[in-house]
Amino acid sequence: MSNYNLSHLKELEAEAMFVIREVVAQFENPVLLFSGGKDSIVCFHLARKAFFPAKVPFPLMHVDTGHNFPETIAFRDRLMKETNTKLIVASVQDSIDQGRVVEEKGLLASRNKLQTTTLLDGIENNKFDCAMGGARRDEEKARAKERFFSHRDDFGQWDPKNQRPELWNIFNGKKNMGEHFRVFPISNWTEMDIWQYILQEKIDIPEIYFSHTRPCFVRDGIIMGKTDFVPTKETEEVRDMVVRFRTIGDATCTGAVASTASTLEEIIEEVASTRVTERGGRSDDKRSEAAMEDRKKEGYF
Repeated sequence: MSNYNLSHLKELEAEAMFVIREVVAQFENPVLLFSGGKDSIVCFHLARKAFFPAKVPFPLMHVDTGHNFPETIAFRDRLMKETNTKLIVASVQDSIDQGRVVEEKGLLASRNKLQTTTLLDGIENNKFDCAMGGARRDEEKARAKERFFSHRDDFGQWDPKNQRPELWNIFNGKKNMGEHFRVFPISNWTEMDIWQYILQEKIDIPEIYFSHTRPCFVRDGIIMGKTDFVPTKETEEVRDMVVRFRTIGDATCTGAVASTASTLEEIIEEVASTRVTERGGRSDDKRSEAAMEDRKKEGYF
């Protein structure tokens, strides 16, 4: 990496740690949402640096769909054990069992949308007044509208037309009883920044991000990993493919990419040359033109 990139990453790192420290200063009971994906891993790494040598002064929470890739869950549990960090698991399966949500049926069924209720219940049950996460503005057009400090009303909903100004990075965390904030410390980072920072900081990430061979099939132009909870049509051929994942989410709606990139340096070269967005393989974003914005208005992260 050039000196320019290293300097740029230092600025992004300083900005993100400033935002995380502002959260601790302004809120009484914050939480960091953690999925085991690269962006939440970077956020956790930044939080650890921001308060070192003290421990991170807030817990982590994973909204678990129950349809995760096993590599992600194994990595999550190992990291929590190694860092002695408190992890709260909010389970979509529990929401289904309690009648809070109704599971989708059919070939294209996904639990991704059901996460909203589980997330809002997790925030309410634990009395969190701020939930931080690894969303970035370059990921998707609805997320590009989001500020660092994003106010949510007492229903957990977001109003994109009524956001607070953040001139000179002055953040307004004032809220009424029952309301909370979502905060995005790495808003200004790009996918390339994330990968370069992981390389620079030598951050451990799940093996699923690197090229490997796994049973897959192609649906609507998207390479899907075959799992027990992803049914296939008779016409969909399952075969071993050499792939990796650029983003990690619910396995029912997260596609892989054909890739031989087996090192961080090779991933960076691949990302630099691609013309497909990071979430281009996420089928949940394709359900409607404004799928992400609609979900965010309802309380999705």
